[in-house]
Formats: sequence, C-alpha cells, structure tokens
Amino acid sequence: MQPVRTLSLISALAASMLVAACAAPEPKSGPPPRLSALPAVTAPADNPMTPEKIALGKQLFFDPRLSGSGKMSCENCHYRDRGWAVPEPLSRRDDGKMNTRHTPTLYSVAYLTLWYWDGRAATMEAQTLAAWRNQMGADPDKIAAILNGIPAYRSAFNGVYNMDANGANIVKSLTTYLRTLNNDDSPWDRYEKGVANAVSEDAKAGFRLFMGKGRCAGCHTPPTFMNNDFHNIGLESGKANPDPGRGAISKKPEDTGAFRTPTLRSVALSAPYFHDGSAITLEEAVRYMADGGKPDPNKSPLLVKTGLTDPEIRQIVEFLKTLSSDEPLVRPTLP
Repeated sequence: MQPVRTLSLISALAASMLVAACAAPEPKSGPPPRLSALPAVTAPADNPMTPEKIALGKQLFFDPRLSGSGKMSCENCHYRDRGWAVPEPLSRRDDGKMNTRHTPTLYSVAYLTLWYWDGRAATMEAQTLAAWRNQMGADPDKIAAILNGIPAYRSAFNGVYNMDANGANIVKSLTTYLRTLNNDDSPWDRYEKGVANAVSEDAKAGFRLFMGKGRCAGCHTPPTFMNNDFHNIGLESGKANPDPGRGAISKKPEDTGAFRTPTLRSVALSAPYFHDGSAITLEEAVRYMADGGKPDPNKSPLLVKTGLTDPEIRQIVEFLKTLSSDEPLVRPTLP
C-alpha cells in the first residue's frame, strides 16, 4: 500500500470535484452533472489537449494508412470491446512477427508515469512513437507525406498546428486521443455515487475482500486501480528464457522479472491476463494472485498466500466485473 500516493489521488479527485462544483452552473432541471470518479487528466505543456486535436488523433488511431503495410491500424491491437486490448495472449506486428508480451489495455494510460510493461518509455509521446514505428512498421516521414496528400487531413493538421502533418505532430495527435480513453462511469462508480442497486451483493462483498483479506488494493489502488509500480509475481519462474522485465531497464537485480501493475478498470473485458497472457480467465488470474504466485527469489513481498476460499475468489471476480464501463464507441469517418 502506498498511502502518500493514495492520498494524492484522493486530494486530486476532491479538488477536481470542487472546481467542477464551483465552476458549473446549477442545472435548472434534470439530473445533476456527472462527476468523474477519476482525477483530472493532465497533458504536457507542449501538447495541450483540444477538441480538434482529439478528433484528429481519433481518426489517425483507426486509420490503417498509418502502418507500413497500409493494412494495420492502432485498433488492430487495441479493441474497445476487449478493454482496448486483444483476446490473444500475444499479438502480431505489421510485419507478421509475434510480440513477446501481451498487449496491455489503453484504459487509464494517461495516469501512468512510465510506459510499457517494463517502463522503458519515460513519456506517453515516446511510447506512442515507439509503438507506431515498431508495432506498425511505420516510417513517420513517409506516413506524413501520405497524409499530406489527403486534402482533409492536410487541412486538419493545419487547423490544429498551423502546419502540415509531420512525424512529431502525428504522435502528438495520437497521444492526445489516447489520453481520453478513461473508464469513469462503471457500475461500481455509479454505486459509489449513490445508486444502491448498481451492483450485486456479491460484488459489494468482493470489494470488501479486495480491500481487506485479498490484499489486492496494495497494488491496485482505487480509483485508478493501479499503483505505477513494478512487481515480480513469479510468472517467469521456471521458464527456459525468462523475461527480465523491469530489470533490463533499471539494471537493478531486484527488479528482475518485475512488470508494471496494470489497471483493473474494465479488466473483465481484457482477457487473457498478465504480461505473458498466461491466465485465460479472470478467475484464473485472481486465483493465481490469491495463492501467492510461483516461487521466485525476486518475488514481491506484497504477494503472499491470502487464504481466500473459492466463494470469496468468485466474489472478488464479481466485484472486478463491475469496473467495466459501457461507453459507446463512435467510429470516426476517415478522409
């Protein structure tokens, strides 16, 4: 558990609610304005968020012309109905080669402080650029030239940036759209706002277990249900070629086999689970964690056998299902 980080999240949430309450006019009729369960998303000073940039980034995310082959879009590895992930343990790159780690969800990606499973990207823009080049086989200059040959795209880039498309502003646009992929109106969020029948009694019991006996909240801290840290949970133990994870980046022996804690928002949609996609179902993933994982000299001390019973594990799963949001996906029209 990280009390300082938790308090900072709570403080940020309280502040954002206060600002919203003070700034928003009182409605004359109808329901009160919906307050987000999540802290406000921040963007770097050199890439502020605007509606026009978000709309442009959304078009680019769904456009296969951004890939080297012209056949693969960002969506091919991040499907909304699969929690912005993929249903396979490992996905393919644009060139057909297999990735070595499971595709992570894009939900709450704006709240990360380091990106990728091993935290090798220090900024979100750097992560976008790396994924665009490596996963999608893109040459940024060639893709920019293609986009500038499409009048509607060229007009949109000039409207947002006062210049034609280039590698840098394509990355900025994509990243700005990614910062909007946040689940803040799940059944559990509605329950916490006072809708008593939004979740089942089993889900409520599961939350109590999640926060207590199950020891889940030590790493998956509400409201983002992650902690921006890296942990070894024993998954690489016994493998012929174990993935060093964070250790390869930090060069610290104690980080060997550690991977970033993923958010649990909409986790029920994003099976399979873990960095290697080894848990096929959500119950299997919860059971693995509840049993304390496999032995490993670098395993996190936070991961211990909890003594959860089968019914209790199922109640935690029922709670986790309530973290799935159902916001509609409106696909953009591509120029």
